[in-house]
Amino acid sequence: MNKSILSPKFYLILSIIFAGAMLRLIPHWPNFTPIASIALFGGTYLKRKELAFLIPVLAMLLSDVIIGFHNVMIPVYASFLLIVSFGFILKSKVSMVNVVTASLMSSLVFYLITNMASWATGMVPYSTGITGLMQAYIAGLPFFLNGILGDLFFNGVFFGAFYMVTKKSRIFA
Repeated sequence: MNKSILSPKFYLILSIIFAGAMLRLIPHWPNFTPIASIALFGGTYLKRKELAFLIPVLAMLLSDVIIGFHNVMIPVYASFLLIVSFGFILKSKVSMVNVVTASLMSSLVFYLITNMASWATGMVPYSTGITGLMQAYIAGLPFFLNGILGDLFFNGVFFGAFYMVTKKSRIFA
Protein backbone atom coordinates (compact mmCIF):
# COMPACT_ATOMS: atom_id res chain seq x y z
CA MET A 1 0.00 0.00 0.00
CA ASN A 2 1.49 3.34 -1.06
CA LYS A 3 0.87 6.10 1.49
CA SER A 4 0.73 9.70 0.36
CA ILE A 5 3.79 11.79 1.19
CA LEU A 6 1.40 14.43 2.58
CA SER A 7 0.52 12.30 5.59
CA PRO A 8 0.17 13.51 9.19
CA LYS A 9 3.59 11.97 9.88
CA PHE A 10 5.12 14.08 7.08
CA TYR A 11 3.58 17.27 8.53
CA LEU A 12 4.82 16.34 12.00
CA ILE A 13 8.35 15.88 10.67
CA LEU A 14 8.25 19.20 8.82
CA SER A 15 6.85 20.98 11.88
CA ILE A 16 9.67 19.71 14.06
CA ILE A 17 12.26 20.66 11.45
CA PHE A 18 10.93 24.17 10.82
CA ALA A 19 10.44 24.88 14.53
CA GLY A 20 14.06 23.89 15.03
CA ALA A 21 15.24 26.08 12.17
CA MET A 22 13.57 29.13 13.71
CA LEU A 23 15.58 28.54 16.89
CA ARG A 24 18.74 29.48 15.01
CA LEU A 25 17.51 33.06 14.78
CA ILE A 26 17.05 33.69 18.50
CA PRO A 27 19.99 34.41 20.84
CA HIS A 28 21.81 31.21 21.80
CA TRP A 29 25.18 29.86 22.91
CA PRO A 30 27.62 29.65 19.97
CA ASN A 31 27.01 26.38 18.07
CA PHE A 32 24.03 25.44 20.27
CA THR A 33 21.70 25.26 17.29
CA PRO A 34 19.28 22.68 15.87
CA ILE A 35 20.60 22.46 12.29
CA ALA A 36 22.71 19.31 12.72
CA SER A 37 19.77 17.71 14.51
CA ILE A 38 17.46 18.78 11.69
CA ALA A 39 19.85 17.12 9.24
CA LEU A 40 20.07 13.89 11.26
CA PHE A 41 16.34 13.78 11.96
CA GLY A 42 15.42 14.50 8.33
CA GLY A 43 17.84 11.87 7.05
CA THR A 44 16.30 9.37 9.44
CA TYR A 45 12.61 10.00 8.89
CA LEU A 46 11.98 11.76 5.57
CA LYS A 47 11.01 9.28 2.85
CA ARG A 48 12.35 11.45 0.05
CA LYS A 49 16.13 11.73 0.29
CA GLU A 50 16.26 14.96 -1.68
CA LEU A 51 14.07 16.62 0.98
CA ALA A 52 16.37 15.35 3.70
CA PHE A 53 19.26 17.19 2.02
CA LEU A 54 17.26 20.23 0.98
CA ILE A 55 15.58 21.12 4.28
CA PRO A 56 18.71 21.82 6.38
CA VAL A 57 20.27 23.73 3.48
CA LEU A 58 17.15 25.88 3.07
CA ALA A 59 16.95 26.43 6.83
CA MET A 60 20.59 27.58 6.78
CA LEU A 61 20.12 29.79 3.72
CA LEU A 62 17.02 31.47 5.11
CA SER A 63 18.63 32.17 8.45
CA ASP A 64 21.99 33.15 6.88
CA VAL A 65 20.22 35.82 4.84
CA ILE A 66 19.36 37.40 8.20
CA ILE A 67 22.49 36.44 10.18
CA GLY A 68 25.00 36.93 7.37
CA PHE A 69 27.34 34.83 5.24
CA HIS A 70 31.07 34.16 5.66
CA ASN A 71 33.87 32.46 3.74
CA VAL A 72 33.46 29.06 5.44
CA MET A 73 29.82 28.56 4.45
CA ILE A 74 30.50 25.77 1.93
CA PRO A 75 32.26 23.53 4.49
CA VAL A 76 29.53 24.33 7.04
CA TYR A 77 26.79 23.34 4.61
CA ALA A 78 28.78 20.28 3.47
CA SER A 79 29.08 19.06 7.05
CA PHE A 80 25.30 19.23 7.44
CA LEU A 81 24.84 17.28 4.20
CA LEU A 82 27.18 14.61 5.55
CA ILE A 83 25.12 14.48 8.75
CA VAL A 84 21.99 13.79 6.66
CA SER A 85 23.74 10.63 5.45
CA PHE A 86 24.20 9.57 9.10
CA GLY A 87 20.40 9.71 9.32
CA PHE A 88 20.12 7.31 6.39
CA ILE A 89 22.28 4.85 8.32
CA LEU A 90 20.33 5.43 11.54
CA LYS A 91 16.95 4.93 9.81
CA SER A 92 16.87 1.15 10.14
CA LYS A 93 18.04 1.05 13.76
CA VAL A 94 16.69 4.01 15.71
CA SER A 95 17.30 3.60 19.43
CA MET A 96 18.35 5.92 22.22
CA VAL A 97 21.94 4.63 22.12
CA ASN A 98 22.15 4.98 18.33
CA VAL A 99 20.66 8.49 18.36
CA VAL A 100 23.17 9.57 21.03
CA THR A 101 26.02 7.98 19.05
CA ALA A 102 24.89 9.66 15.82
CA SER A 103 24.55 12.98 17.68
CA LEU A 104 28.13 12.74 18.96
CA MET A 105 29.41 11.76 15.51
CA SER A 106 27.54 14.71 14.00
CA SER A 107 29.14 17.10 16.48
CA LEU A 108 32.59 15.66 15.82
CA VAL A 109 32.25 15.84 12.02
CA PHE A 110 31.02 19.44 12.17
CA TYR A 111 33.87 20.41 14.53
CA LEU A 112 36.59 18.74 12.45
CA ILE A 113 35.38 20.08 9.09
CA THR A 114 34.57 23.64 10.12
CA ASN A 115 37.68 24.21 12.24
CA MET A 116 39.90 22.88 9.48
CA ALA A 117 38.12 25.18 7.03
CA SER A 118 38.60 28.19 9.33
CA TRP A 119 42.31 27.40 9.49
CA ALA A 120 42.67 26.65 5.76
CA THR A 121 40.87 29.79 4.58
CA GLY A 122 42.60 32.11 7.00
CA MET A 123 39.23 33.17 8.42
CA VAL A 124 41.06 33.35 11.74
CA PRO A 125 44.80 34.09 11.49
CA TYR A 126 46.38 30.85 12.70
CA SER A 127 49.93 29.94 11.78
CA THR A 128 50.43 27.71 8.75
CA GLY A 129 51.19 24.03 9.05
CA ILE A 130 50.08 21.47 11.59
CA THR A 131 50.71 23.89 14.48
CA GLY A 132 48.13 26.31 13.14
CA LEU A 133 45.63 23.52 12.55
CA MET A 134 46.06 22.36 16.14
CA GLN A 135 45.58 25.98 17.29
CA ALA A 136 42.31 26.06 15.34
CA TYR A 137 41.12 22.82 16.93
CA ILE A 138 42.08 23.95 20.43
CA ALA A 139 40.39 27.34 19.95
CA GLY A 140 37.29 25.53 18.71
CA LEU A 141 36.90 23.29 21.78
CA PRO A 142 34.36 25.54 23.58
CA PHE A 143 32.27 25.65 20.39
CA PHE A 144 32.61 21.86 20.07
CA LEU A 145 31.25 21.41 23.60
CA ASN A 146 28.31 23.70 22.83
CA GLY A 147 27.73 21.75 19.61
CA ILE A 148 27.66 18.46 21.51
CA LEU A 149 25.22 19.85 24.07
CA GLY A 150 23.02 21.36 21.37
CA ASP A 151 23.00 18.23 19.23
CA LEU A 152 22.16 16.00 22.20
CA PHE A 153 19.44 18.39 23.35
CA PHE A 154 17.78 18.97 19.98
CA ASN A 155 18.05 15.33 18.89
CA GLY A 156 16.52 14.38 22.23
CA VAL A 157 13.64 16.78 21.59
CA PHE A 158 13.12 15.86 17.91
CA PHE A 159 13.53 12.10 18.16
CA GLY A 160 11.82 11.97 21.57
CA ALA A 161 8.80 13.99 20.43
CA PHE A 162 8.52 11.96 17.25
CA TYR A 163 8.66 8.71 19.23
CA MET A 164 6.08 9.87 21.77
CA VAL A 165 3.63 11.16 19.17
CA THR A 166 3.95 8.27 16.73
CA LYS A 167 3.84 5.58 19.42
CA LYS A 168 1.05 7.18 21.46
CA SER A 169 -1.25 8.51 18.72
CA ARG A 170 -3.25 6.35 16.33
CA ILE A 171 -3.32 9.04 13.62
CA PHE A 172 0.46 8.68 13.12
CA ALA A 173 0.60 4.89 13.31
